[in-house]
Amino acid sequence: MGRTNFSTIIPSLAPRSGDLALDRLLSPARHFDHPDDVLRDGTLHLSEKRAILSSWASDACAVESMPALRQPPGARRPVPFDVIMDALRRLDAPASAIEDRNETARRPDRQRLDA
Repeated sequence: MGRTNFSTIIPSLAPRSGDLALDRLLSPARHFDHPDDVLRDGTLHLSEKRAILSSWASDACAVESMPALRQPPGARRPVPFDVIMDALRRLDAPASAIEDRNETARRPDRQRLDA
């Protein structure tokens, strides 16, 4: 079987695949302009959204001389690192809220001590 000569370090340099779902994971900048677009995509699983946002946050996507910005190959414009991290926090917020509620339900009621 022949080898494909494209970078595996920066997946966005990979050629388009025939599979749209795979292409969105390998080259998210071709499909999403902003981290909020990733969060709103109802066809992606939570883990896929996390993988895409994490790849954007990677130092490999840092804009030279501007470390607070990330611009994955193929992206139309840079995105602030803080915006990407905020999207990751919002992605995890529903899960942590559910965990907090479950933890509260498991604990016996304790009298609150105000100091």
